[in-house]
Amino acid sequence: MKLSFHGADQDVTGSCHLLECLGRRILIDCGMRQGSRELVQENAEPFGFDPVAIDIVLLTHAHLDHCGRLPLLVKRGFKGEIIATAATRELARLVIVDAAHLQEEELRRASRHQRRHGDRSPAEPLYSLLDAFAALGQFGRAAAYGAPIQLAPGIRATFIDAGHILGSASVLVEVVEHGESRSVLFSGDIGNAGRPLLRPPATPASADFIVMESTYGDRLHRPMAASIDEFYAAVAETFARGGNIIIPTFALERAQEILYCLHQGIEISKVPTAAQVFLDSPMAISATEIFRHHPECLEPSVAALFQHGGDPFRLPNLHLSRETADSMAVNRVTGGAVILAGAGMCTGGRIRHHLRHNLWRSECSVVFVGFAAIGTPARRIIDGAQSIVLLGEDIPVRARIHTINGFSAHADQQELIDWHRRISGNRITFVVHGELAAMASLAVKLVAPRVEMPSMHQSYDL
Repeated sequence: MKLSFHGADQDVTGSCHLLECLGRRILIDCGMRQGSRELVQENAEPFGFDPVAIDIVLLTHAHLDHCGRLPLLVKRGFKGEIIATAATRELARLVIVDAAHLQEEELRRASRHQRRHGDRSPAEPLYSLLDAFAALGQFGRAAAYGAPIQLAPGIRATFIDAGHILGSASVLVEVVEHGESRSVLFSGDIGNAGRPLLRPPATPASADFIVMESTYGDRLHRPMAASIDEFYAAVAETFARGGNIIIPTFALERAQEILYCLHQGIEISKVPTAAQVFLDSPMAISATEIFRHHPECLEPSVAALFQHGGDPFRLPNLHLSRETADSMAVNRVTGGAVILAGAGMCTGGRIRHHLRHNLWRSECSVVFVGFAAIGTPARRIIDGAQSIVLLGEDIPVRARIHTINGFSAHADQQELIDWHRRISGNRITFVVHGELAAMASLAVKLVAPRVEMPSMHQSYDL
């Protein structure tokens, strides 16, 4: 049995791990590296293994940094089955098609720029829409939480609710050879317990080897209730100043969580009933619909709301902006609006336009409710940049900046430690998916015979 690491190794994005056992090659996630524009070329580099030789992909969840290179894997020869939960399968369709569309758009812009400068050399995107649809065609069996799936003789995988986003899972791979059983648990991304929509993360009773994330391995989150109160206070203060609240929003989970909190806030008079709320993200709008299809992933009280005809995402003055013209119209709203748009790290998408129109206004607020990787515009704003370049224009930062980390979809340090402690039998824990300081901080606090922090393309004989 051999385990090798090909993404999110001493880094946060691009998750990709390869398990080789009983003559089978099983890939767990195939994500895109995200952050600065310099990473675009890195995503085109070789995987570190032969895509043709991969038999199965087990997808933990539908975030781009876990599924974003699946079309490239297929483009380069992968012919096997992709297995995920039903909810992940639906969300991955949104994410992968959107990523392909954005790459084709970026290629068209780059080609126009090249032609203006006399460069006629051919260019191509990382992958096309056709590659994306080809990858979606290779999704096979849908995994149900807690139900083992036979991958090959002597190999089975069990998907376990990770509580991170809708349909997210940790995956336990069990291998039996010559009467001896060994198991490897891949955490995927572990959820922050106590969030309003999803159930808390679960764990198996035991695993011989653990591959676990460490995104917030060096810090603690504020309690969820306190974070929601802080959010309501930011909304009230901004409305009192006559400004807009701009929320860079991840389309999967965070957008729905904020809608839910606004819905609850209106019910308890923390948010004005007349508040105008704009969900300016076609992907988030579609993802919200998918939530309604999967009560099996939801916290029981939320699932019961849907089952009895309620809708925790419905607001009196909610505007859904799918079309570009609708998005542009939002920028004419000068005060008293909550505007949710992607991308969550401000690396692209419609949020850039809303920041361009509001970031320089002292009466406005920008509320960050998710992780911001080093090198991203979101991280620069959070770290106190006095100005930032958006769409080619240098915009001063005068709006109030709020960072509310209790909304994070990732477990904090203590939750990661508690998650790990619940699993017995561990021989080696591999810490991945974190900036180096966060990984190192978590690693020294884990109770395990051996803890490793693998580097890119490093392999271990298990």
